[in-house]
This record gives sequence, structure tokens and C-alpha cells, in this order.
Amino acid sequence: MNENLLDAERLYLAGLLEAIQRCVYFLHASDKKIIWPLDADELASRKKDEQLFESLAAINERFAKLQDTMGAAMRHSSMLMSEPVDSFLKVLAFYEKNGVIASVSSWQLCRAARNLAAHDYETEYAAIADHFNTLHDLQPMLYHTAARLLESCLLIRHALNLIAVRAEPVEAQESIHISTSSMRTD
Repeated sequence: MNENLLDAERLYLAGLLEAIQRCVYFLHASDKKIIWPLDADELASRKKDEQLFESLAAINERFAKLQDTMGAAMRHSSMLMSEPVDSFLKVLAFYEKNGVIASVSSWQLCRAARNLAAHDYETEYAAIADHFNTLHDLQPMLYHTAARLLESCLLIRHALNLIAVRAEPVEAQESIHISTSSMRTD
């Protein structure tokens, strides 16, 4: 009975790791549709461009989803390793110490940018451009963190006796060091 419960927890982590790869894949796909950097004049001239603003909305959503899913996976894998999870700052400190996140402050910077997207509907085109340029600039850091998190979970799966992870590890590609073509999309 106890082993079945542990297997369920391991399977849940495997699902989170697969979800991270899907988030990276689709965030990257949305990001490629935009010509960067954005500027206020261009946004103002294209203010009724549904395709542009749907892509920007997708970037907002997927950036937040990626960070939220990575946070859940970090907390869950920490729990499986018997690390303290009573405070997410402790989880972040653990992953900073192990080289998964660059720093707690870099994670918090991404979180602040994500929260601005979730709570602020801006109508000033300069602020909109600045916001999305910031998200675009922060994406490589999130991609690297995702790759290192997947790597660390794959390395520790033997120590945790994890059942096979359903998703393949992320491979290096271009400047973001993420392979979007090898990730499962089903």
C-alpha cells in the first residue's frame, strides 16, 4: 500500500516534468511569432492586429504556466527527497545551492514579471512593449532553469527509485539550449 502511494507521487512528478517540456515548447513557439524587440509605435499602429495580440496573450499565459509548473515540480521533488518544503524560499534556496536556479532573486524577478502580467491590463503601448520585451528577455533564464531542473530530476531519479519519466530530457538548441522539436506534443 505505501509503495503504491509513493509510486503515485513519483508519477505525479513525472507528469509535472512532462508538462514543463510542453510549456517550454509552446512558449517558444509563441515567442517565434513576434519580431523582437517590440516598440510602442508598432503596437499602437497594430492595436487591432488579432494575431499579434493573441500571440502576446499566449506568451503571458505560457510564461506564467511554465514558472508555476516548475515551482510545483521543485516543491514536489524536494518533498520526495525529504527536503524542507514548508516554505517555498527554502525550496528555492535548495535549488540555488544545487545549481538548478541561477539565484533566488532571479527566480523572484521572473515571478514579479509574471505577476505584473496576471494583475495588470495595461493600455499604454510603451508599458506593454516594455512588459513583453522583459518577458522575452527572461525566457532564456526560464528555459535554462527548466533544462537544469529536468536534468537534476533525471539524475536523482535513481536515488529516489523513480519510475521511468514519460518525457525525454531537454536537449541543447540555439541560444536557449532547449530542443523544441524533440519534445512530445501528444
